[in-house]
Amino acid sequence: MTTTETLQVALREGTGKSASKGLRKAGMIPAVIYGLNEPPVGVAISPKVVARIIASDTGMNSLIHLQREGTEIKRHVIIKDLQRDPVTRRLIHIDFMRVDPDHKVKVKVRIVLKGTPIGVKEGGLLDFTHRELEVECLPSFIPAHIDVNIDHLKIGEALRLDQITLDSHLTVHGDAHNVICCVVGKKAEEEVAAEGAAAPAAAPAKAAPAAKAPAAKAKK
Repeated sequence: MTTTETLQVALREGTGKSASKGLRKAGMIPAVIYGLNEPPVGVAISPKVVARIIASDTGMNSLIHLQREGTEIKRHVIIKDLQRDPVTRRLIHIDFMRVDPDHKVKVKVRIVLKGTPIGVKEGGLLDFTHRELEVECLPSFIPAHIDVNIDHLKIGEALRLDQITLDSHLTVHGDAHNVICCVVGKKAEEEVAAEGAAAPAAAPAKAAPAAKAPAAKAKK
């Protein structure tokens, strides 16, 4: 079950680049809170606090209590999106989505593979295809990650979505036949790589020399 953390936010009065620049000078960044058929609200928040939450085990799916400074107003939210500076990679904007503790939400949760497949021990290679799942659940039951045991996989075997055992609180969305991961033999991997390599182009065939026209006979 997801733990809830309370964060303090301040109402953001100004908008635009100059206002955002002023916030960053004060050690804050702009953010917006939206959802649940309510108008969006602009706030300011500490990027260090947000970075700490993102780096936590629950990450982007952390259930957060946002409390407006100087009031008792609190809202449950999750981080829906974030923007980073393309050069420094520092956080520059956050989107928070309001959630109702009594209503389910759809979120994407990362998959964590556990164990070493039999096929890998025998020299095969693990191909990790789908690294996250879209699930639906109550906000308080959003998992930090979904652990999947792959010890049993042999060379040539795959693990599909419908073969994963999940908590009863979770509803999975997606094609049940989607492959999460598989184990392939090194030989098969090398053959695929060889087929993908461009073969040297064959030398163009030389055109046959044009036949010489018969010489015209001189008139007598």
